[in-house]
Amino acid sequence: MEASFRSLSFLSLFLAFLFLPNFFFFCTGLSDLRCIDTERHALLTFKQDLIDPLNRLSSWTVDGDCCHWLGVVCHNLTGHVDELHLRTSYPEGDFENGEQYEAYRRTMFGGPILVDLQNMTSLSHLNLSGNNFNSSTPNWLYRFSRLEFLNLRYNNLQGTISSAIGNLTSAISIDLSRNELGGKLPRSLGNLCNLREIRLSWNKWSQEISEILESLSGCLSDRLEILDLSDSQLHGHLTDELGISDMAPPSFWNLSSQFRYLNLSHNLINEEIPNSPVILFALAIDLSSNHFKGIIPDCLMNWNNLVVLNLGNNNFSGSIPASIGSLTNLNSLHLCNNTFSGILPSSLKSCEELVIIDVAENRFAGNIPSWIGHRCTSLMVLSLRSNYFHGHIPKELCALTSLQILDLSHNKLSGSIPRCVKNFRAMATNNISNEHLNSYRASIRYGEILPLESALLVIKGSIREYNTILQLVKSIDFSKNNLLGEIPKEVTSLQELQSLNLSCNFLNGSIPMNIGTMVLLESIDFSMNHLSGKIPSSMSSLTFLSHLNLSNNNLSGKIPLSTQLQSLAASSFIGNNLCGPPLKDNCTVNGVKPNYENTTSKDTNGLEVDWFYVSMALGFVVGFWGVCSSLLLNKPWRIMYFQFLDHLGYKLKSIVSL
Repeated sequence: MEASFRSLSFLSLFLAFLFLPNFFFFCTGLSDLRCIDTERHALLTFKQDLIDPLNRLSSWTVDGDCCHWLGVVCHNLTGHVDELHLRTSYPEGDFENGEQYEAYRRTMFGGPILVDLQNMTSLSHLNLSGNNFNSSTPNWLYRFSRLEFLNLRYNNLQGTISSAIGNLTSAISIDLSRNELGGKLPRSLGNLCNLREIRLSWNKWSQEISEILESLSGCLSDRLEILDLSDSQLHGHLTDELGISDMAPPSFWNLSSQFRYLNLSHNLINEEIPNSPVILFALAIDLSSNHFKGIIPDCLMNWNNLVVLNLGNNNFSGSIPASIGSLTNLNSLHLCNNTFSGILPSSLKSCEELVIIDVAENRFAGNIPSWIGHRCTSLMVLSLRSNYFHGHIPKELCALTSLQILDLSHNKLSGSIPRCVKNFRAMATNNISNEHLNSYRASIRYGEILPLESALLVIKGSIREYNTILQLVKSIDFSKNNLLGEIPKEVTSLQELQSLNLSCNFLNGSIPMNIGTMVLLESIDFSMNHLSGKIPSSMSSLTFLSHLNLSNNNLSGKIPLSTQLQSLAASSFIGNNLCGPPLKDNCTVNGVKPNYENTTSKDTNGLEVDWFYVSMALGFVVGFWGVCSSLLLNKPWRIMYFQFLDHLGYKLKSIVSL
């Protein structure tokens, strides 16, 4: 028994010594591995032809290990270069003529892609996006049979895509958007059976949409999740080429349940949407800014997974079908800038997940439905601008506690503004998405719904983009209606408001006296009303105010003195009985009495105390004597302080003498 135990112990010890080095090898990974010489040489040659204005590739040295170079990732076991990331971070949005764009240009790589990297046969990730490689797509690119992720977005690539792209059989994601590519897409794209995402937007494809969809058919449609062909000058029709009339659409439309996002926006597609029996499982469909016409077909109501539907900026007409209520997951509905008519269907009550309703610039009529306030409790954006809605603003809208943007301008509304407008406070945004929209911009990535990132609002007479998450209501526009009564005092409780437009109505009474508490206001437009009384002195506290229009009212008295108000144009105050800068009337003629509201206090019947200067003086006194008194009363501290000064003096003296 003892002998067998000793034999087993000896065998265990022998096996431990045998496999222990391998164990440490696998645990340490790259610690003892160096990159392959041929691949290091290929990368160095590639670097020689690059324009690198900031010398970002300074770590790429002849005697260095390329596995530790910037942008290079090696395989843990083989040492082959597995990933190459030379992306330049580009700012989003419209930035082509600003300092931000110039700073971006100074950081990006450039030059033609001339060097052959085909020796890097193990490459699985290649990201050269956001640069200026002003050449055609190199032929060696199509030889990476193991390449899974290819991103050449935001370059200046030109020419056509070779049919050899069908050799990228392992490709999962291809992004060639934001380039100058043209010609026709090769049919071999349809053979990439593993492809899940293809983004080809912002190019110049000289094809009809039916040709492209046909070239993408095949095994590609088995796993495809995202297809983005927006802003690509696509044209043509859908109906006949798709074979809808024969009830046998091509295989592209037989997409799997994994499909999430289809974007054909900002093209020249001209036809009615075919009433096809095809059922798409997409979460988001964007067909905006084309030339689609006709009515919304019933087939769209079969796509009951839809979260985002954008048909804005087309030539659609007719009414919204009642069957839209079957889209119970609908989150964002964009139908703006068409010729839809009728009333908003009550079947939208079923869409309780709605966060955005944008039906601006159509021909909808009738009253604003009260059920919006009862059922659409998650609503954050409601835009009914430029329609034919009439009647009163329903009080039920005040129940929309998440509302952030409410645009009812350019309608035929009448009556007074509900005083419960103070309840228009917004919660933190969640689950808002779309892409390339006319009024609201956000992003969809891999079909997931992301928070609202920005909004385009009309402020100060121009379109402004907010690209941070909106937490509270920022803008109210009730202009060009038939609203009566006074401006509700409760509106001043909207402390995050930046734009307030009540122009072109029949409002009377005075401007709320405490309007100055809305310290973030940047734009106020009360013009073309019947407001009376004096301009509140608190308005001089609006330090962010850069656009003010009080013209054509019945206001009187002196314009309060402040840096902001006197810097505005005189046209902001004309059509009233006002005086003082910036008007030429200095309040000493025509019997106009000066307005002393800004210099006296109603509570104290004396001069108004400017607490800013008082607090500044108190702060100086407390700070100064707080230090000096401690030195006067505490002898050890006083000695240490002067020793410190003597030591500092000797230091400075020695430096000067040197």
